[in-house]
Amino acid sequence: MKLRVEVQINASKEAIWNVITNIENSPNVVAGIDKIEVLEKPKKGIVGLKWRETRTMFGKTATEVMWITDAIENESYKTRAESHGSVYVTTLSIVKLHDGAKLAMEFEGIPQTVGAKLMWTLTGFIFKNATKKALMQDLLDIKAAVEN
Repeated sequence: MKLRVEVQINASKEAIWNVITNIENSPNVVAGIDKIEVLEKPKKGIVGLKWRETRTMFGKTATEVMWITDAIENESYKTRAESHGSVYVTTLSIVKLHDGAKLAMEFEGIPQTVGAKLMWTLTGFIFKNATKKALMQDLLDIKAAVEN
């Protein structure tokens, strides 16, 4: 499953970057995030930052370990998580517009095991729209935090 959502934000790329890279503060920004526990901090930059994120999605609480694998300051960063036989890759990217910037989120779930492939085949379509809606809500929460 691969999804993309985006939102226009009336702010500079730097202002957006400061909010989306402040992982420890994300429970105060994104309503769906209940708790963040930082596990590893890099000496410089954000690549290698690793955290445990607890979220409520679809009425259930889930905790996943995530880490930043790539980053270009004030432009984009990519996270990775591995759970239930799948790899989850999310990319947040910022593009300057004439009146603000666009924040995009790309999410990809890649099943790795036979069991995960079977589950994605049987139930993936059910969760696609709900996941897209949840991702969009994350972006709207970020937009509100940046613009306020």
